[in-house]
Amino acid sequence: MLLLSALGELPKLDYAVFADTGWEPAKVYEHLDRVEHEIARPAGIPILRVSSGNIRNDALDPAHRFASMPLYILNRDGTPGMTRRQCTAEYKIKPIKRQVRELLGYPHPVRVPRDVFAEQWIGISTDEFHRARDADVKYTRNRFPLIELGLSRGDCLGLLAEHGLESTPKSSCLGCPFHGNAQWRAIRDESPGEWADVVEFDAAIRAGNARATAEGRELLGQAYLHRSRVPLSQAPIDHLTRRELLDLQERLAFDTEEFGSADGCSPYACRSGDPVS
Repeated sequence: MLLLSALGELPKLDYAVFADTGWEPAKVYEHLDRVEHEIARPAGIPILRVSSGNIRNDALDPAHRFASMPLYILNRDGTPGMTRRQCTAEYKIKPIKRQVRELLGYPHPVRVPRDVFAEQWIGISTDEFHRARDADVKYTRNRFPLIELGLSRGDCLGLLAEHGLESTPKSSCLGCPFHGNAQWRAIRDESPGEWADVVEFDAAIRAGNARATAEGRELLGQAYLHRSRVPLSQAPIDHLTRRELLDLQERLAFDTEEFGSADGCSPYACRSGDPVS
């Protein structure tokens, strides 16, 4: 959407907002810098970086209230489970809403007048039109330009490739439990330092987040980052899942192998992964 706005194919944006969890892959921050320098600034579109803190540090800080990640749980009786997903709302949507209110001139807790609102563009393509929803606050009105233009994910990949952005990485926490095996492999094979980081984090959250443990509310089971519910260093990440095989077919169809699996974390379209029984 930023590219289309800069090209004049969509109206000029007033701002673009990036919600930073504080634990994105280095490639994401590098790409953001490039997009800001090569596309946003020349088009006169400021990129605002907002944050609610560092999700990794918060999870391991016994003194910090933590919005839980969707960790995979192995209960004591051997049955599987998952913790609640609160991280998207806390680390993505909340700071964006805070920024929108400030841009409108009515920071919390000042009441936003009924007739004051921001039009907010959300990058959902035609493949995922079912994720397009109205805003849950009156001071924001959601709009979905990619759907309005009839652009599919493949169309977007092709557009990015035309403008030298075929290596666009996905924005998501390094240790997001919704990573597919392809993303885990990419971290392990391409970023040894980041792999060591997530392996260490996986071991550190075995009993759940640090504050709950410190308050005597330890999990009745064990928590893991990988859906196999074994330590990440031992997880079967070299196995191709059904979703990854489908993604491979899609990449071959569009000849854009750099994009990998569709898993990622968008503030308003967080993927929930495969169903868990």
